[in-house]
Amino acid sequence: MQTDQTDQSDQTDTAEVPARLSVSVIVFMATAAAVGTATIYPMQPAITTVADSLGTDIASIGLALAGGPVGYMIGLALLVPLVDRLPPGRVLAAQFGVLALGLAVSAAAGTVTLLAAGMVVIGACSSVGAGLSSFAGRLAPVRRRATVLGTVTAGISVGVLGGRIVGGWLTGEFGWRVMLLVLAATCGLIALGCVLVLPDAAVAGGRGYLASLRSVPGLIVRHPVLRSAALRGSLWFFAFCTVWAGIAVALSEAPHSLSAGQIGLYALAGLSGLLATQVAGRWTDRVGARRVTLVGLLLAGAAAVAVGFSLSNTVVTLICLAIFDAGLFAAQVANQSTVLAIDPAAPARFNSAYMLVYFVGGSLGTACGVAAVEWFGWPATALVAAAAIVTAAAQMRPTSGGRTPRAGRARRRAGRCGA
Repeated sequence: MQTDQTDQSDQTDTAEVPARLSVSVIVFMATAAAVGTATIYPMQPAITTVADSLGTDIASIGLALAGGPVGYMIGLALLVPLVDRLPPGRVLAAQFGVLALGLAVSAAAGTVTLLAAGMVVIGACSSVGAGLSSFAGRLAPVRRRATVLGTVTAGISVGVLGGRIVGGWLTGEFGWRVMLLVLAATCGLIALGCVLVLPDAAVAGGRGYLASLRSVPGLIVRHPVLRSAALRGSLWFFAFCTVWAGIAVALSEAPHSLSAGQIGLYALAGLSGLLATQVAGRWTDRVGARRVTLVGLLLAGAAAVAVGFSLSNTVVTLICLAIFDAGLFAAQVANQSTVLAIDPAAPARFNSAYMLVYFVGGSLGTACGVAAVEWFGWPATALVAAAAIVTAAAQMRPTSGGRTPRAGRARRRAGRCGA
């Protein structure tokens, strides 16, 4: 009888997918995550054009655009936890609405100060990707959580890559102000879609919003799984940003001397990460997060070493970058699935804490990549990234998030039968 009840529970778990999280809803969430994430990146290739338009120097525009990452960290800390506290569809719709407003204000900016303020708002609301992944993790059945997360994460990856490419193209064709207005209109449509498409979900009870915010730092202290996952994630995001920031500098200098447009095309190699997130999600559900993470880090570490000595060969470099991105994206999906599983009923607080630590690693990696190429050269920079990946892999232990949902169900069944 106990086994029959468990089997019925599993069938109910599977049956929930069409009602609560259909394929069309998952695709919408991935698309929304892509658009929201992309908004923080399209100004980067347009920095010279913006400086000329506002009659100022590139350094000033660079400082204004730095408001984006600052705002993003604010969004991770203050906005992502709202997905647990309020109806997620309304919260995410409001964020996209404010994001559209921030983009429109930035498009009309006549001063660097107003542009910087707009970028802070854009950065904060571009954290919708983390909110969507938290919401997806809450709705997805246990046995499909990593698969669903992989799809939404693929959308975030599209935003990271496509934001620069589409932004550069729209700026070249129509100007940077029109580019921002196009993105603003798109975010407005996504806001409407959040109201109409996203399913209702019960909000978490218990502590209030301010108490939830105060609890975020303590989560890292109290939960070893979150702490180890955040440390690993920050190390490989450090490596990721070190490689991509460093290679841009290396390719711009002699003997390569590539233009900004040519360097931007190297980002197309990262499209391999889209497939990797899908495959990693499915395999995490089958074999567990630890194995998938280790395989991803092994591939990425080897590719980081190889790309350090292959810059003169474009084809080999692109292959190495593709493997590098695929490995780290796969590790990210598997690693983040363990974070969302800590408290499936209210995952946003844990995801917020994880992403804050993760983003700090990336910020340090960006600074390291630029400085290391100038000080030590590209090969040494790539080796620094590989060392960070090896350190992350060394943190993987059988008890640090490697438990699979299937194994967890088996233990619960055994416990019921024993009772």
